[in-house]
Amino acid sequence: MKRTILAIMLSAAGFVAVWRFEPSAIGSTVIAQPPAVSTPGSSTTSSSAGAPASTQVTVPGSVESSDYGTVQVQVVFSGTNIVDVQLLQQPGSGRAIDALPQLREEALQAQNAHIDTISGATQTSESYQQSMQSAIDAKGA
Repeated sequence: MKRTILAIMLSAAGFVAVWRFEPSAIGSTVIAQPPAVSTPGSSTTSSSAGAPASTQVTVPGSVESSDYGTVQVQVVFSGTNIVDVQLLQQPGSGRAIDALPQLREEALQAQNAHIDTISGATQTSESYQQSMQSAIDAKGA
C-alpha cells in the first residue's frame, strides 16, 4: 500500500514537472532590422509641404540573454519622447513571445523602462527593460 501511494505521488510530481516545462531557446529569433536606422549621433528627418522637419533618432539597446532566449530592442525617439520600441532580437518560443507586445505598450505609455514585469515571463520582461534602459542611457534622454 505504501509503495502504491509513493508511486502515485511520484507520478503526479513528474506530470506536473513535464506540464510546467518550458524549453530554453536553443537559438533566438533575430528580427530583420528596419532599413531606416540611425545611430545615436545621426537622425532621420521627414517633412511635408513646408512643415518643419521632425527629427527622430533610433538607438539600439544592449543584447540581453536569459534562460528563455535573447532580447534586444531599439528605441525610436522624437526629441525626448519615445515614439516606438522595436524588437531586434526576441526569444524563439514560449510564453515570452506573448508578453512582448504588452511590454511594448507599457513602455510607450510610461515613456521609460520602468515597466511592470509580465507574470510567467519575468526573465524576458527584465531583459526587455535592461535593453530598453541601455538605449535610453545611450541617447541621454
